[in-house]
Amino acid sequence: MIRPDPIDQEFKFQDGLIVSSTDLKGIITYANRTFCKIAGYTKQELTGKNHNIVRHPDMPKAAFKELWDMIKAGKEWTGIVKNLRKDGLYYWVYSHITPIMNDNGEIVGYTAARRPATQAEIDEVIPVYKALVEEENK
Repeated sequence: MIRPDPIDQEFKFQDGLIVSSTDLKGIITYANRTFCKIAGYTKQELTGKNHNIVRHPDMPKAAFKELWDMIKAGKEWTGIVKNLRKDGLYYWVYSHITPIMNDNGEIVGYTAARRPATQAEIDEVIPVYKALVEEENK
């Protein structure tokens, strides 16, 4: 699937909880209706694709390294994420990701629940992410 070119325009959503699950490699195994609606993809377009299909290029690699390090270690991760819709618009979410464990205590996947990020949360994280991206691009 071809990733869309980002458009510098925000898609705001006020309510709804975005929920998705992935396997250990980040391949989407479940996407709720709200995720499909907000991201602009059908369930069929999302299922079986890597979750980074919605990763906005403004997001620093360091944020996702921290995320993956935490959840692979069996810990929960919470943070603000700028995502990319199918139409190129972006949307901000407050994301909470938890590992899914089997009966033996082994991680078998991950579940993410996301709500709209508040303007205060967005304003706080933008300069941090911008500085990280600038550092990565040196």
